[in-house]
Amino acid sequence: MSIVNSLSPRAIQAPESGIVEVVNYARGRDGLLPLWVGEGDLPTPDFVNQAAMTALSAGETFYTYQRGIPELRQALSDYYARHFGIQLPVEHFFVTGSGMQAIQIAVQAMTSPGDELVYLTPAWPNIAAALEIAGARSVGVQLDFEGGKWAVDLDRIAAAITNKTKALFINTPSNPTGWTATREDLAAILGLARKHGLWIMADEIYARYYFPGDRAASFLDVMEVGDKVMFVNSFSKNWSMTGWRVGWIVAPPETGQVLENLIQYSTSGVAQFMQRGAVAALNEGDAFVQANIDKARRSRDILCDALIATNRVETLKPDGALYAFLKIDGVTDSRKAAIDIVDKTGVGLAPGTAFGPGGELFLRACFLRDPAQIQTAADRLCDYILKL
Repeated sequence: MSIVNSLSPRAIQAPESGIVEVVNYARGRDGLLPLWVGEGDLPTPDFVNQAAMTALSAGETFYTYQRGIPELRQALSDYYARHFGIQLPVEHFFVTGSGMQAIQIAVQAMTSPGDELVYLTPAWPNIAAALEIAGARSVGVQLDFEGGKWAVDLDRIAAAITNKTKALFINTPSNPTGWTATREDLAAILGLARKHGLWIMADEIYARYYFPGDRAASFLDVMEVGDKVMFVNSFSKNWSMTGWRVGWIVAPPETGQVLENLIQYSTSGVAQFMQRGAVAALNEGDAFVQANIDKARRSRDILCDALIATNRVETLKPDGALYAFLKIDGVTDSRKAAIDIVDKTGVGLAPGTAFGPGGELFLRACFLRDPAQIQTAADRLCDYILKL
């Protein structure tokens, strides 16, 4: 018997990332414009790095608080007061080793093997994979797509709920589609959760990347004390900290000991010097985040305007998040197309097959990059598309 076959079936069945597959295929090529993963082109700003280096030099390398250092939890509380207009005591905040770990911990807290979680698709593939690895079942509900625009069908969500459903996963603004829930959408989804006694796992990582206004609608705008909502988030996108792997959870204080225990038995907390960098990001980084948002808006317009002008691409400028999710006339295999595009144009895109049901015919491009680079990418892509 193969050594691999002696491993846990859940581990063996963990899927290869369709995004990483294309990245590994073409990583490091000369002249590559990598729009395939969800990160920008700027390194972490110096004021964040310096805070971490100062703490490292000062010897902050010991075991630390499982829930996060008090200064970081307070900084998170202050951040939500500034940008979400809500006063949440520090007892609501839990620091994790990335947004991905925040999702894993939330999955462990909300579901048991055999339970179901309903999520909207096309979706970032890691949520479904994290659930399946935990022994639960992911149930995808497809967003509607018409005229380049995505929309949610609330009746379809309701129809997917069974007696095995324990939670709803709602990512808005959405990766990869850019779909952004209205306040009315969120109130209706929360109503469904209340009716069926479900948790909501709210992924609002892109809430600040909302181009019609200051931020997207949040469950914080419609929920009340006692609602079972747990927010998962990350420092990755706003502050150019993808490689740091620092995230957080916002949850009812009553869940605190459970979440602390799950952190203890996974990573035993985030390195204190890294948390010092995260404090600086929150307390000193508002101007940096706004510059990232402004850049994303300019680059979104450049890329989407060029693609739409070919008359061969079905998409609209997304209201939120960092991605153009595009459907090219004649493309029926997005995985094959992603390989062909990177070979012929040097532009790295993520195949829609990686994002589950409803995404098969699409390709995703992250536009959080210098507008000049996005213009070059747009020119190469348009040339490729018009030759199909």
